[in-house]
Amino acid sequence: MRFGWVSVAVIGVLALAGCNRDAAGGADLEANARAAAFFMESNAKADGIQTLPSGLQYRVVQSGPSGAATPDRNDLVRVDYEGALTDGSVFDSSFSRGQPYVTTAEQVVPGWTEALQRMKVGDEWMLYVPPALGYGERGQGADIPPNSVLVFRIKLLDVAPVPGGGRGVGLATG
Repeated sequence: MRFGWVSVAVIGVLALAGCNRDAAGGADLEANARAAAFFMESNAKADGIQTLPSGLQYRVVQSGPSGAATPDRNDLVRVDYEGALTDGSVFDSSFSRGQPYVTTAEQVVPGWTEALQRMKVGDEWMLYVPPALGYGERGQGADIPPNSVLVFRIKLLDVAPVPGGGRGVGLATG
């Protein structure tokens, strides 16, 4: 018990250090959020940019054929994509791997989910995903800071419909 005060002091120092780190991180969160809002506001004025009610922005690079398949939220999709931050730093790319990505529209960030359900096979879009539709305040690993706008180039290569679809009002829970 002689050194009980040492453990209390160490806990106090660690708690204060954690508070300072959170305060600095909070400032970064706020600064990143302001920068993201400024980017999205400025980008909305650029030629060809469409802004959806959710805040998601996109620009059509190439349109697929009229009448091509459009996925719903649980269909399998095969896409080529490149993800970058607004400074141009690429954090992921199926193009560079030479391997398309297969997923469902509901297993990706909300910005992708919304965009994929509007795309048709053959479409290539640039997506500008605000933090709320991306990784938000948590960021993603070391490459994507909190409150980052995500910039994706996505080409929808194919859709494999899943029976039952996912465009309905809700999901049945039985």
